[in-house]
Amino acid sequence: MEANLKRNYTANFVHGVLGMTGFRLIYAPTIIPAYLLLITGSAAAVGLGTALLQLGATISPILSGARIEHRSHILPYSIRVGSMMRLAILGLALAGWLLTGHVLVLVTLFLFLFLGFFNGAQRVAFQMLMAKVIPISRRGRLQGYRNLAGGMIAAVLAWVAGKYFIAGEWLGNGYSTTFLFAFALTSAGLLVLQTLIREPASPASRPVIPLRERVRQFPQLLEDRDFARFILAQACATAIRIGGPFWTIYAGQRLGMSGALIGGLSFAFLGADTLSNLLWGPMGDRLGFRIVYILSLALAAIGVVLLMISGKPLAIYAAFVLLGTGGSGWMLAATTMVLEFGAHEDIPMRLAFVTTAEGAVAAVGPVLAGLLVAAAGFEPLFALVLAGIAFALGLMVFAVREPRRREQV
Repeated sequence: MEANLKRNYTANFVHGVLGMTGFRLIYAPTIIPAYLLLITGSAAAVGLGTALLQLGATISPILSGARIEHRSHILPYSIRVGSMMRLAILGLALAGWLLTGHVLVLVTLFLFLFLGFFNGAQRVAFQMLMAKVIPISRRGRLQGYRNLAGGMIAAVLAWVAGKYFIAGEWLGNGYSTTFLFAFALTSAGLLVLQTLIREPASPASRPVIPLRERVRQFPQLLEDRDFARFILAQACATAIRIGGPFWTIYAGQRLGMSGALIGGLSFAFLGADTLSNLLWGPMGDRLGFRIVYILSLALAAIGVVLLMISGKPLAIYAAFVLLGTGGSGWMLAATTMVLEFGAHEDIPMRLAFVTTAEGAVAAVGPVLAGLLVAAAGFEPLFALVLAGIAFALGLMVFAVREPRRREQV
């Protein structure tokens, strides 16, 4: 690890910056919800599209973990699943240019499922790859600094996409133009990773066993009570992602949906997400990621409350800043903290467990949220999201210990 640390640090940083820039244009709670609302005219369809993104990510993590936990080198597999994600984004761009009506809607929803499937697989593979090449004492700063750089670029591009690409209908379809930019950026990041990284052999790995037999061993991982409670907290905290697509629709109803509003809210959300990494990454390295998780959930909860109590422009933009700050810390803490529970050879399946639990909630939640908004408005949804965040916060404060400072279980 030490012999190639500088090279691998650079590879992960550049890949993260370019990849994050592109993927945040897709996964920020602004552009995709507005696009789905445009092509369907339905809040329930926005929930369905978001659910399909998460449904794919629910299916694939355990399959991905089983594929890599016995491998000495996982870079080739990581590149394959990463390439499939990028093809899905290219497909979204082409569909927007070439298709219309119900065919466009159906193809777009299928591509969301396809994108989500390989996103779940990629998340397990790439986090495992980082665990192999970056020491635990530097992971927080690496992710924080690359999130900072990538988020700054993404915030500017999101503003440009909303104000110019979408509002001006560049190349005939501003959303497709945005997706094409995302494809180009994420593909460049993957090429850098493939070219620069030097992956060592795994220090420990599991023997090859049938997937069915491996699944029967899963309860052994849950014997670690802190890890089991962490999974439950992560599932509940996924309420942040369930509410995400509806923040922008709510703001659009209050302030008038437009390309400029999408760009402004994207800039506020991604800008806050970006700058907060200067705090979250170093804090996690020094103090552990449990405190980052707790503080970020608290900020996200305040953001939801602010949306609930005021529909004024300043309050809505401030809420997006808080949601971006809290969401950034939550994702950074969740993806890094899970690496620190238990043995190295179990990392792939721990990642798979957390990703699957999170994805299962995020797959079902948006559909129910869309139906709830259609039937009763936004206030009941915001209340349920706040309850999920509060329960997760209580678990992390009272039931989950910092993995770096606990006795081995």
